[in-house]
Amino acid sequence: MSNSTDSWSRFDRRERLLRFFGLLAGLVILVAAWRAMEVNYGYAVTAPRELADLFSRMYPPNVGYSREIVGPLLETINISILGTALAIVMAVPVAFLGASNTAPNKPAYLLGKFIISFTRSVNVIIWALIFVVIFGPGALAGVLAISVRSIGFTAKLIAEAIEEIDRGSVEAITAAGASPVDVLIYSIVPQIKPAFISVTTLRWDINVRASTIIGFVGAGGIGVPLQTEINYFNWEAVLTILISILGLVLISEAISAYLRKKVM
Repeated sequence: MSNSTDSWSRFDRRERLLRFFGLLAGLVILVAAWRAMEVNYGYAVTAPRELADLFSRMYPPNVGYSREIVGPLLETINISILGTALAIVMAVPVAFLGASNTAPNKPAYLLGKFIISFTRSVNVIIWALIFVVIFGPGALAGVLAISVRSIGFTAKLIAEAIEEIDRGSVEAITAAGASPVDVLIYSIVPQIKPAFISVTTLRWDINVRASTIIGFVGAGGIGVPLQTEINYFNWEAVLTILISILGLVLISEAISAYLRKKVM
């Protein structure tokens, strides 16, 4: 029998040192970032009392005010639906450009990837501000902001689904003399259909939530009266709006989850 006292270790000495200094550097960065925030701990201590005071001014909600927010709520739903539909129309060709197995050439592939990255990198509020400046306040700016922000997310997931298709059926249809359009219709589309429906419903659910806040910059929806009532310190009406937003988000999430479950 061996009398060796050596014990097995997953990492050698060099790897352990690297992991230790990596962890140490991460902690230093975390502490530096926290200090850079310059948190006012005095406000943090009084936060529970201020929150209780705010809630006392909010409660009970102004039930009568709910009649005045029906229009903005419907506008929020319309913005999310139209924005998602427009995003899908623009995202599908971008997805085919951004998929390595359907892009016609390298420049087209890089263009698709650039559009996907660019539209995803800018927050919906920034897009809303841009379109409010261009088209003025209103639902049109909101629809365009939602749609442009959704292109990258939708196109990225659809492109990934395209890249994962079974190449065998594509090659079989091509060998039978099918045109590129026939290959697209009879081979690619049926394979990505479940992913397409799932991504569309998921993005609509996300867009419902986004549509509730873009009104803060004048892009329509329920965010407009919410910002107005906050400015007037009408807290009972604010609570009414917040409850309506919560209800709208819960309904949209339930619908989205049901639709995604049906296509799985």
